[in-house]
Amino acid sequence: MKKLILLLIPLLICGFTFMKSENILPYKITQTKLPNGLNIVSVPYESPGIAAFYIVVRAGSRNEIEEGVTGFAHFFEHMMFRGTDKYPKEKYDEVLKSIGASANAYTSIDQTVYHMVGNSLKLEKMFEVEADRFQNLHYTVHDFKTEAGAVKGEYTKNIANPSSQLYENIRGVAFDKHTYKHTTMGFLKDIIDMPNQYEYSLKFFDRFYRPEYCTILVVGDITPEQVLKLSEKYFGNWKPGTYSASIPVEPPQNETRYTHIKNSDVPPVLSLNFKGPAFSDKDIDNPSLDIIRSVYFSGVSDLYKKLVIEERKVRYVNLNPPFSRDPNLITVSASVKNKDDMQYVKDEIMKTLEAAKNSAVAEAKLKEAVSNLKYSFAMGNDTPGGIAGMLAYYIAIGGNPDCVNNYYALYEKVNAENLMSIAQKYFQEANMTIGTISADDTCPVK
Repeated sequence: MKKLILLLIPLLICGFTFMKSENILPYKITQTKLPNGLNIVSVPYESPGIAAFYIVVRAGSRNEIEEGVTGFAHFFEHMMFRGTDKYPKEKYDEVLKSIGASANAYTSIDQTVYHMVGNSLKLEKMFEVEADRFQNLHYTVHDFKTEAGAVKGEYTKNIANPSSQLYENIRGVAFDKHTYKHTTMGFLKDIIDMPNQYEYSLKFFDRFYRPEYCTILVVGDITPEQVLKLSEKYFGNWKPGTYSASIPVEPPQNETRYTHIKNSDVPPVLSLNFKGPAFSDKDIDNPSLDIIRSVYFSGVSDLYKKLVIEERKVRYVNLNPPFSRDPNLITVSASVKNKDDMQYVKDEIMKTLEAAKNSAVAEAKLKEAVSNLKYSFAMGNDTPGGIAGMLAYYIAIGGNPDCVNNYYALYEKVNAENLMSIAQKYFQEANMTIGTISADDTCPVK
């Protein structure tokens, strides 16, 4: 009986939380914009003594529009830890230890995020040290060249992985104009030349490390009034900039493209990449793709059972919809055990996508997929850092933390006909880029 009750708990939670038209995030979001354009977001969360302090910069590799200087969004993820006159690196690290905080950063195509989790009673010190480096970052030419060398070392290490090579090649082939053509690391030729671009680095920082590009996000044992007061005190005099990047628009793709890596030392990989949508919290395209992934490519799908469990031809097969500010790639990938099965696996994937285009999903299966997606989301946001990290992503791609509630509300609007329409819209061979890794001299699939 006890086991039965435990099994029913998720279903009861699911029914209570998701059958109502409530926000997916049950915590109150308070948002204020300062006169200088800086966005302030706070989310009180019951975590006694703990607060997550994030600064989201809406500038990633997407914003690197000039030829010859890609990779600088990622570069500043490194450079921002070099310190200032007031808090050089060693003193900055000492402050973190003294307040029991840990800090790090990450960069993606659409954002650079600096995050810190520590003692909520020391929140003002977090504001002080972060305000200092965002407004007073200082580095010498020597410091710049040292960090540029570290970036090159990171690229060399990453690109040794064939999967990273394939990812880089696919983006280079799939995109002609848009800045999603290069990865977050940037083009290799630009990374090699980076040590010579000190003056450009100053320009990049001056453009994007400005209040209008940034959001301060604090989650945990705090109050909105406290966060706003500290934001005004430490960031209120931060001067806005005037720069706006004009991102190139990607032209339509009219035929299948290919890229192949010959490598017999790793398991064969098949990657099918279709041009997909930009993020929107108003359109059903992305939520529909999430549901298609759940129905047709999850661990309980017919395709997974056939290729992974029954035939044992692949180690995994999955679909990853895009989640980005501009139209990006929908990727279907599989790790194939035998290179001679690559064409067969590709054909089975295409058959599954054809089924998604032409066969209506049963209502019960659709509801189950939506329930699972929402329940998984809710269970993954139970710490200040987890909530802040999730909201940071929605702030970066949608510009507003409320996008998360708007987005998850769209799931209830998707029906079986919508799923077929979305599949027909995006899963076209003419806008597909095929990437492969195998011992073959050329791409083994057609």
